[in-house]
Amino acid sequence: MANPMLSSREYLESAPVKEACSLVAELCRLFYPQGWVTGTGGSITVKVHDDSIPKSDQLIVMSPSGVQKERMEPEDMYVLSGEGDMLIEPSQKPYPHKPLKCTDCGPLFMKAYKMRGAGAVIHSHGMESCIVTMMNPSAKEFKMTHMEMIKGIKGHGYRDELVVPIIENQPQESQLTDSFAEAIEAYPKATAVLVRNHGIFVWGDTWISTKTQAECYHYLFDAAIRLYQLGIDWTTPEHGPLSVPRAIQQTAAGWENGNNVIESARKCIVLDIEGTTTPISFVTDILFPYARDNVRKHLLATFDNVETKADIELLRVQVEEDCKNGVAGAVPIPAENSGRDSVVDAIVTNVEAMIKADRKITSLKQLQGHIWRTGFESKELQGIVFEDVPGALKKWHSEGKKVYIYSSGSREAQRLLFGNTSYGDLRRYLCGFFDTTVGNKKETRSYLEIAQSLGVDSESQILFVTDVYQEAMAAKAAGYEVLISIRPGNAPLPSDHGFRTITSFVEI
Repeated sequence: MANPMLSSREYLESAPVKEACSLVAELCRLFYPQGWVTGTGGSITVKVHDDSIPKSDQLIVMSPSGVQKERMEPEDMYVLSGEGDMLIEPSQKPYPHKPLKCTDCGPLFMKAYKMRGAGAVIHSHGMESCIVTMMNPSAKEFKMTHMEMIKGIKGHGYRDELVVPIIENQPQESQLTDSFAEAIEAYPKATAVLVRNHGIFVWGDTWISTKTQAECYHYLFDAAIRLYQLGIDWTTPEHGPLSVPRAIQQTAAGWENGNNVIESARKCIVLDIEGTTTPISFVTDILFPYARDNVRKHLLATFDNVETKADIELLRVQVEEDCKNGVAGAVPIPAENSGRDSVVDAIVTNVEAMIKADRKITSLKQLQGHIWRTGFESKELQGIVFEDVPGALKKWHSEGKKVYIYSSGSREAQRLLFGNTSYGDLRRYLCGFFDTTVGNKKETRSYLEIAQSLGVDSESQILFVTDVYQEAMAAKAAGYEVLISIRPGNAPLPSDHGFRTITSFVEI
């Protein structure tokens, strides 16, 4: 519950709040000549630092939207509670000033505060942060290594690879909220998110850390642009000659006069599971609840097994990172010598929170797979696939096409599902299984990595079928042929998604 003292007039007029408002105005004036907040763009938010208040409860100051950032005054700021409730709205200014409103980035700022425990967030429209997202239009990440200024990014050293996720721009900044949160979730080490053709969001523990990192990011982006112009690869330790990204090479090679794509023979088919071969309800209503309800039972029964010890260690590493980043629901896992029950209690708490948040992380998927194995072996679980799937798999197999599965569930879980269906064991029609150890399903590099294992001459010889638009975009950027599966219970697609859709494998 919010501390009522923090919303009192006395506290709202206190020195910490006034200092935070002055700080935001000062930072905007400093960032204006750097091009980060020109044309009323960009925005800044900070927590009101007060050692007597827990960080999660500290008040939040946000800059107004659509105003001349270099001319802002402390009294122009909005003050919010730690939960995002408005406490102070500034007085409106006379014409020709635009009506004040709180920054449109507010929902994104709140994600950084709640998911990462940030002390400040800077949103820059700096040109460098736009151009680096345009040098490879299919890239879902910016990468750089072996540059001194990488040391200015939290958790990174000179030899580390800096990876910044890139999300697609939207007409309104508030529409970026979901993809922004997904990027924060998928990249626990990141302290920034790039928005293609738009700018960057940077956060840190304090305003000083945030400002330092923002300056380092812009320096590194500018360096990457200059190296690109010189034909030097900034993503490798050697910084050798730059080669054209593979996906771009193959896209260019696939066009002839009149922009007609040359279609090569389809050799492999890669299938998603949830919403494609299998109803989403089977995963959400059967598999996930079974794993959640049997975590404690499974851990207690197998606690001393080598496999379970490996599962616990993998979860321990993930939870340590989650606790460091302030992920909701994460609680420390005691050392093994603390006793079996205390370790199991902590793991159950973490796993329940991970399942509730639908996190696509290897440590969770691996444990779930082992729990599901017990369920399939005891016949408490049976794999479900759509009725058109077995016939299609058999047909493709007879035609010599190689069929693979790529799912966020572990490879063991995939094998269990297809090996124990009401139609019998379907694994005889499948050539292999891929999971997120290959990479995130919404990242192009994952599909390029899979293609390296399939023995094709070109990624265009691979058909990928999924129900998720972001996955379809990533596979398309890698050069795959892509179809989107429309099944009962699937999430709606953007109206302008641009992909061919199917409602049954019979249509393939």
